[in-house]
Amino acid sequence: MSAPSIPSGDIPDVSCPFCGLVCDDLVVTATGSQLTVRTNGCGLAVTSFGKGSPATVSPRIAGRQVELAAAVAEAARLLRDARQPLIAGLATDVAGARAAAELADRCGGVLDHMNASAAMRNILVLQDTGWITTTYSEVRNRADLLVAVGTDIISRFPRFFERCIANRETLFGSDRACEVIFVGRRLPDGSSIPGVTPRVIDCDVSRLHEAFGVMRALLAGRKLAATGAAGAPLATWRQLLERMQAARYGVAAWAAPDLDFPHAELTVQALCELIKDLGKQSRFSGLPLGGSDGDLTADAVHLWQTGFGSRTSYGSGQPDHDPYHYSTSRLLERGADVLVWISSFNEARVPPATTIPVVVLGRAGMSFEREPAVYIPVGTPGLDHAGHLFRGDRVVALPLRQLRPSSLPSAAEAIAAIQTAL
Repeated sequence: MSAPSIPSGDIPDVSCPFCGLVCDDLVVTATGSQLTVRTNGCGLAVTSFGKGSPATVSPRIAGRQVELAAAVAEAARLLRDARQPLIAGLATDVAGARAAAELADRCGGVLDHMNASAAMRNILVLQDTGWITTTYSEVRNRADLLVAVGTDIISRFPRFFERCIANRETLFGSDRACEVIFVGRRLPDGSSIPGVTPRVIDCDVSRLHEAFGVMRALLAGRKLAATGAAGAPLATWRQLLERMQAARYGVAAWAAPDLDFPHAELTVQALCELIKDLGKQSRFSGLPLGGSDGDLTADAVHLWQTGFGSRTSYGSGQPDHDPYHYSTSRLLERGADVLVWISSFNEARVPPATTIPVVVLGRAGMSFEREPAVYIPVGTPGLDHAGHLFRGDRVVALPLRQLRPSSLPSAAEAIAAIQTAL
């Protein structure tokens, strides 16, 4: 099989793997191993593409540089001797997620994504009562109202408003406008939405469930003794409800990592039930924002293969899902005796502190407070090798191209080598 052709010069239509939008319109200039975003790049993309690939980078065993074969052999030895391996991080592409599942099946390990604690706030709702959600394309073409719930969106998804809200032209005309309301969190200082002046409702994000309960009661025509909810007066929530009812195509968006407080899944559930109630008399949908660090990609692969997502164990010989007992933090406290940490997008996402042996398959340039037992530098999908990544609305897996020459293995290749050595 011939080696893939690596483009040079200005490369159009590049997909960016560094947030859940997976924007596919970047223009990137490749000069040897150096990549420079020329057009359509946010700050995150410019920084992440601009980190050069080291000319030489070696695997390490306990801090000592070794050949790849030696690092693979040591990783295999640790897994061979383990009683309960934990394969976590899982920040990789489709091929890497498939390989991680095969490795878990082979050695009886547990799979858990680095973003699972936040993602579970959505998954528990989806499992329990379901939801009504939409896609980026529907938002771009139809939405006339966006309610951002407990998030500023832009911190995690920098080009969301540019790509989905600020556009005037849609499939149905060229005069589209979308009102934006932030609930509980505003845009970062200095940020703006082109052509849009958003409204902000100041309230306590950790008490948003109160507001959604009040709005559901008002929608049902019930009388209320309360004078406010979530730190805002009742009139505020009545006005918001009336605006949501009047929308031709309304959308409520949230980012689960920003709802970082105990039992936040109940807040998500209250919002989703309000969306269902609104949908009985108008068009209203939810938009759970995710997809960063390959979290939705890992879940899509594992759901397809087993019917379960993160926090699934293969220790009994068949998939066993438990969102509580199979969390990384709980297993590191009790049970796991080897941690395999996969992080191929962001060198800052290092493994959590632990005393058990750690095998890291991570982006080149990682530094550690405690040197892992084995460190195998791997390539970044969409830069060092080709791959596929699911977009945050789950409707499409976008192709990633190799943009520069690289001697680094992909996460999938490194895992396959470890499996062969087992």
